[in-house]
Amino acid sequence: MKLVAGLGNVGDKYCFTRHNAGFMVLDRWALAENLTFKQETKLKSFITKYKFNGEDVLFVKPTTFMNLSGEAVRAVMDYYKIDISDVLIIYDDISLDLGKIRIRAHGSDGGHNGIKSIIKHLGSNEFDRIKIGIGPQIGPSEYFVLQNFSKDQLEALKEVLDKTINAAKSVLSDGVAKSQNKFN
Repeated sequence: MKLVAGLGNVGDKYCFTRHNAGFMVLDRWALAENLTFKQETKLKSFITKYKFNGEDVLFVKPTTFMNLSGEAVRAVMDYYKIDISDVLIIYDDISLDLGKIRIRAHGSDGGHNGIKSIIKHLGSNEFDRIKIGIGPQIGPSEYFVLQNFSKDQLEALKEVLDKTINAAKSVLSDGVAKSQNKFN
C-alpha cells in the first residue's frame, strides 16, 4: 500500500490559497477518478482509496492544518502499516515559479512548516516528494502563502495540477529517478 499526502489547510477560507496546492492536486485527481474523501477523525485526515497498477494507494489530506501535517501522516502510516519508502508528499514551494514542479527523493524542509512537521514525526527526511511552484514570492512568506491565487493563476494552475498528477503516477509506477528525468 502506498500513501500520497497532499498538504494544505482545511476550511473554505483556505480553499484556493497558494498553501493548498497539495490539496488541490488530490481533489482534482480524486474528481477524475470519481473518488470521494471521507473524514477519518482518529487519523486526523480526509482519506480515499485509489487502485493504481493493481496496488492500493491512499490519498490523504491532513485536517491538522499545515504546521502539524506530520501528526496526520504518522497516524495514517501507523494505522495502515505503511513504510516510509511508500510515502509521497505533494506540497507548495514558494522558491519555484508557478508552473514548475520538482520531484525529490529526500531533503530538508526548505523552510516549509508542513514538511518540517512530517520530518519531525517520521524521524526522517527520506520520503519522496513533489513540490509545486507557487512563486515568485511577493511580500512576507507567511502572508503570501495564505493569499488566494488570482483568476489567471488559477487557470494556469489547472495545467500544473494535471502535470503533478502525471508526475505522481510516474513516481508510483517508475520511481523517483526516472520521474525526475521526465518531469524536473
